[in-house]
Amino acid sequence: MGALPLFFRLMAASISGQARYPASALLLTTGQFLGTGIEVVAVWALFHRFGEVQGWGIGEVALFYGLVNCMFAIADALGRGFDVLGTEFLRTGTFDRLLLRPRPLALQLMGHDVRISRLGRLLQGLVVLVFATVQAGIAWTPGAVALAVFALAGGIALFLGILVLQGTLSFWTVESLEIANVLTYGGVQAAQYPLALYAQWFRRVLTFIVPLACVAYYPALAILGKPDPLGAPGWVGMVSPLAGFVFLAAAFGAWRIGLRHYASTGS
Repeated sequence: MGALPLFFRLMAASISGQARYPASALLLTTGQFLGTGIEVVAVWALFHRFGEVQGWGIGEVALFYGLVNCMFAIADALGRGFDVLGTEFLRTGTFDRLLLRPRPLALQLMGHDVRISRLGRLLQGLVVLVFATVQAGIAWTPGAVALAVFALAGGIALFLGILVLQGTLSFWTVESLEIANVLTYGGVQAAQYPLALYAQWFRRVLTFIVPLACVAYYPALAILGKPDPLGAPGWVGMVSPLAGFVFLAAAFGAWRIGLRHYASTGS
């Protein structure tokens, strides 16, 4: 069996196992939808009180919010294996079994526990995108749709890269470090607002170190047809999502280094 068919079988098995308890799956998904919905209320309250924030309206910010939450929902569903690598695989010795299988290790981990509940965040992100379309009058031309899909793919790659780095740290720490949550959940919070609102040093972090701006801010500007207040040329948004794939490649480079340092629990 090829690598991708194996991945889809693992993913199907994970989803099937959760579907055996439909009430639980529904409650968890609803909880995700409502829990993240509090963030939407907070954004709405901010703009309801002040109208605009430095020239940005609620419809434009809703586009950032919707894109980022869709990216993270999919990446979080696929990257669960890296998230629990230390506690469920390294500590118990189960990781050795994965190493013995003649299939890509990353795909085995990605198919380990695909969470149905993440559909709640994904659905909420899609609802907010519809709201953004109405509020900001977004024209979803074929080019805009293609750019949104490209940005979505780049964002998924970026957040997966963060989760891969979290798993890589587990080779040395076993326990997952909370710093990864700063980059994932904190990154979602930071990327759902325009880059221009932040201090210069933080803008550089979000552009060159953890390039969340490249997968959310710049593509969203291109979709909105809005010039960048920071002066970046319009074509940047067309190519910037590539940074997400570069980040993922770098994360897997670190992952390979971690694998070389791995010592089996039986060693």
